[in-house]
Amino acid sequence: MGRTGVYGFQHAALLGLSILSLSALPSSTATSNNGSGHGEMLTRRRLSQRATSSTSDGQPAKVNDDYIGGFNKVGESGVSAQMMFLGDNERVYILDKVEANAMQINGHPAWATVYDLKTNQPEALDIITNTFCAGGAELGDGVWLNVGGNLAVDAGGWMANVSVGAQQGANAYQDWDGGMAIRKILPGPGATWTDDPTDYMYSHRWYPSLITLEDGRAFIMGGSKDGAFVNTVNLTNPTYELYPKYEGETNFTSPILVDTLPANLYPITHLMPSGKILVYSNRKVALLTYQTGEEDYLPDDPYAVRTYPASASSAMLPLKRGDDGEWDATVMYCGGANIQNNEWNGTLIDVQADKSCIKISEKTRQWEIEDELPEGRVMGNAIHLPDGTILVVNGAGRGVAGYADYTQPWGNDDSLADDPVLTPVIYDPARPQGSRWNRDGLKASTIPRMYHSTATLLPDGSVMISGSNPHQDVALDKFYPTEYAVEIFYPLYYNQRRPNPSGVPDRLGYGGNPFNLNFTSDDLNTGMSGSTGTDNASKIKVVLMKTGFSTHALNFGMRALELEVSYTVNTGDGSIILHVNQLPTNPALFPPGNAWIFTVVDGVPSLGKQIMIGSGNIEQQKTEDYQSLPPVTIVTGGALNPKPNAAGRTIGGGSVSAVAVVAGAVVVALFGGWL
Repeated sequence: MGRTGVYGFQHAALLGLSILSLSALPSSTATSNNGSGHGEMLTRRRLSQRATSSTSDGQPAKVNDDYIGGFNKVGESGVSAQMMFLGDNERVYILDKVEANAMQINGHPAWATVYDLKTNQPEALDIITNTFCAGGAELGDGVWLNVGGNLAVDAGGWMANVSVGAQQGANAYQDWDGGMAIRKILPGPGATWTDDPTDYMYSHRWYPSLITLEDGRAFIMGGSKDGAFVNTVNLTNPTYELYPKYEGETNFTSPILVDTLPANLYPITHLMPSGKILVYSNRKVALLTYQTGEEDYLPDDPYAVRTYPASASSAMLPLKRGDDGEWDATVMYCGGANIQNNEWNGTLIDVQADKSCIKISEKTRQWEIEDELPEGRVMGNAIHLPDGTILVVNGAGRGVAGYADYTQPWGNDDSLADDPVLTPVIYDPARPQGSRWNRDGLKASTIPRMYHSTATLLPDGSVMISGSNPHQDVALDKFYPTEYAVEIFYPLYYNQRRPNPSGVPDRLGYGGNPFNLNFTSDDLNTGMSGSTGTDNASKIKVVLMKTGFSTHALNFGMRALELEVSYTVNTGDGSIILHVNQLPTNPALFPPGNAWIFTVVDGVPSLGKQIMIGSGNIEQQKTEDYQSLPPVTIVTGGALNPKPNAAGRTIGGGSVSAVAVVAGAVVVALFGGWL
């Protein structure tokens, strides 16, 4: 939240700061755009070797058992982590708003760092424009965007003067107006942010939302033209645009954003399997056909506001093929605040956070009630874990997101929220309704994570958490101070023996030939549930994950998809060959770009490997026929008498089809239901 407009700044004055006037940006920040893309960045990616966090046997270093289910402070972020994303195996990229961080770069305070996961050290990165409350996403070629922000600020976080060049860097922090900026970086050794004024958006966007589309472009929606606690008729930007821009494209006006003032900032967006975008704003929900601007309204949320500043937790549930053969996508929203449109000027710190959870899909088109959170929570981050569960961390039990200005004396030392929720909670969609939320074995953090906190999954299956800064500028002596501490949350599986199969690919496509993963007997003995060896064959999953761009209780673009598998068991040596299908032939299910592939055995994930999904280019993705997998097969040296056992079932169902002798062994082919 910002207060750059509290002294009556007229947005008309800003219009004089045209894209042309930004052409004087320091040359070190500019880069050419060749239209498809980011050619120089992509060349660097192809020439550089990807880093890997894998040890020789695929095991992360174990941590003290006291940390399992809890938190360990491992370092400092350098700048407060208002925004954060996992770039590769070794690097997390962190962005802050412009403020008086102690870390310096090129003669001014830094507001961006790259955090080294091996050394737990931050390195300052230079950004010229103000990234305050921007959005972000990854394109289909692996380039990350950081989009929008706010006007340049001067010392203390106050808006820089518009009449003396202060919006173009002539201020204490040397920052420029960032409202239309599109900043880009391709993660890797030595990567830097670029910022080309000739490649900016059509209009200012502060608090915009982004997701990646099925062709690898970015969808950019909503925001405000200037700072305010909640949006107003004069400040709202109720439009969306696509990036990279194609000839003839312009902004589309979005009726749902027009209709949902004042709480329409950071609308919650998800790309659905149909290619439509599920948009949640204030209490309203619509399916948007973004190519035409058509919006199909669904029922209003009956319980709470989930968008900023109510800031609920939200996530698309893990995608998997259903018994009907379809890949349906369901989005869940939990927490937020039950505040009416005419109540946003009240004393909101006393409003108890909501604890309701509801979910909706294109298939049902109706709200379904989910299990409630253990307590109400605002500003909680929902993070996919590779075992199929969802972790919720950070946030508060009452109040709303934001920091106080002179009109909000009721804040707690600037913070508009109070009662930090320090203990995480895990949602398991596989559990029976009524028992899906649990805290078994989980421990509390000692660091309140209030407004401007972030979280992201890491390649080893842990979760990095940082940020918290409910202040206009750095404030180290407040009740909830500007926070730089980096914590790691270690899920219960962290110290278990990890599977480490061979054969993991570097790229997956939409359809095409299945691939094989080879598991040794050691890979199958994770020690998680007591189930061992080939008995775990039916408990193997292959999961693709996009970790998203984390800011303001959202992880833009985060999703998880479980690939279809079958397997061949060799009872002689206890090994398994897992047959894994490519992605379905629908890029809207899982957009192109980088992702992380995990193999999960009995709830214990391997180390994640970064792979490319699709062509690696921003374009309509090629699809091939989706193949049938080999049947589940047991190879043994002696006769095997089939008997009923649900463990042999694979998607598709059926019964024993054949028993044949192959190379001196008996092979039993199963299509499910027998073993």
